[in-house]
Amino acid sequence: MFRWAGDPEGGAPFVEADPSHPDDLVGFDVEITSLFARGLGRTPEFLNIEFKSIVQSITRGDADIGMSGIEDSPTRRTTLAVTLPYYEFREVLSVRDADARTLTSLASLRGKKIGTLVDTLAYEILLRAENEYGLQAVSYEDDVHPYSDLIVGRVDAVLLDNVLAERRHRGIHGFTVQPATIAVGHYVGVLAPANAALRDRLNDVLRSAMRDGTLERIFTKWNVWNADQAALFARVLAGEPVPPYIVNAALQMIPSAAAIPMWDATKRYLPSLLRASVVTIVLSCLSMALAVALGVFIATGRVYGNRLARIALTAYVELIRGTPILLQLFVLYYGLASAIRLPAFVAALLGLALNYAAYESEIYRGALEAVSVGQLEAARTLGLSEIQVLRLIRGPQAFRLALAPMTNDFVAMLKDSSLVSVLTVLELTKQTQIFATNLGSWIIPGLLCAGLYLAMSLPLAALARRLEQRWKVA
Repeated sequence: MFRWAGDPEGGAPFVEADPSHPDDLVGFDVEITSLFARGLGRTPEFLNIEFKSIVQSITRGDADIGMSGIEDSPTRRTTLAVTLPYYEFREVLSVRDADARTLTSLASLRGKKIGTLVDTLAYEILLRAENEYGLQAVSYEDDVHPYSDLIVGRVDAVLLDNVLAERRHRGIHGFTVQPATIAVGHYVGVLAPANAALRDRLNDVLRSAMRDGTLERIFTKWNVWNADQAALFARVLAGEPVPPYIVNAALQMIPSAAAIPMWDATKRYLPSLLRASVVTIVLSCLSMALAVALGVFIATGRVYGNRLARIALTAYVELIRGTPILLQLFVLYYGLASAIRLPAFVAALLGLALNYAAYESEIYRGALEAVSVGQLEAARTLGLSEIQVLRLIRGPQAFRLALAPMTNDFVAMLKDSSLVSVLTVLELTKQTQIFATNLGSWIIPGLLCAGLYLAMSLPLAALARRLEQRWKVA
């Protein structure tokens, strides 16, 4: 078997599910991997791996090669066995039709938001250009939502390769793909460093396909063949070196993380990690405060409310607990965009709060119902109203019972806040992923990320233990 890893989610025209037969894959990378398999005398076997995890999966040995529009880079050349470049693309800007005459370059986008895919040449260019041009890079997990957010005004431009831009332009109207080239890059296959011999055999297959016109026929079929490919093939077949990419000279002078020593790169990224930690802790604290308030309201309504209120609140709790939080975040941010255009941070805050409110309400409801009936009856006999019983007798005891699971939920929310990266919120885990990708290693970034999460969660756990000890019933 010839195992290859790719991501069909938003992966057209590289790798995508066949619209007519969803169990089958189509795309020019699918055809190239089939070409590889035939050249090796093997049968291709596909592994569905999230795009941002393909390199790590290849390094682990899960698959022989990663092929999903993967871009050549110095980091990948030094840490992996990389095939010959088999396609040349151009990084291009896309802007709303109304801005097509004024927003024509990175310099013209000063102070504006530009969307792109994380772990791409385009994202690295934007990171380098943030200081040069004063713009803000916004990273996405897929290549669909940058363009939909461009249309509704959440970003002012999108920087991605021309293959993706032209593909989206055929299906989404309202934006213009600018003709100017920001950078030139190449698609490659990536293999584990130990598979250099296999890489060399695959390179022979690529050269043969370039000579006999097989690659040209594949790219023509997918409407991506152009004169750039003929020039690339000529250079490859002539044995000329092909750089990973070519960018604007001013940006090229700024070194990437892969080009400087690991510890220097760590010092460079540490402030970004600390800023992302602040986003994580602020988001988690605000979301938890709102979740607690909503949870108390829901629990009180389910215990004291009338039948209709109990049914409605129970339905809410079951709906939220029965659906994934990622789906809820997507609905809030993207699904409601045509009616309510929530900022990313606000959508993330509401998504986490509404989700955790359902779980918090069950904790509070259980704690309220755990207070003995005898105490409640005694309080009523003394003439206390139901509100006084709740405020003076039932509430304080329920809070003490709920404190430990509340603490657990807050620690869990700190970690679940990493999910809001799908809404373009740059929190700690997302920034760590960017650091690790640019560095080509997860060791240092992973340790720093774990240390920062512990630094945020351990003080909370210690405070909760102090409160439990203070309010413990002898």
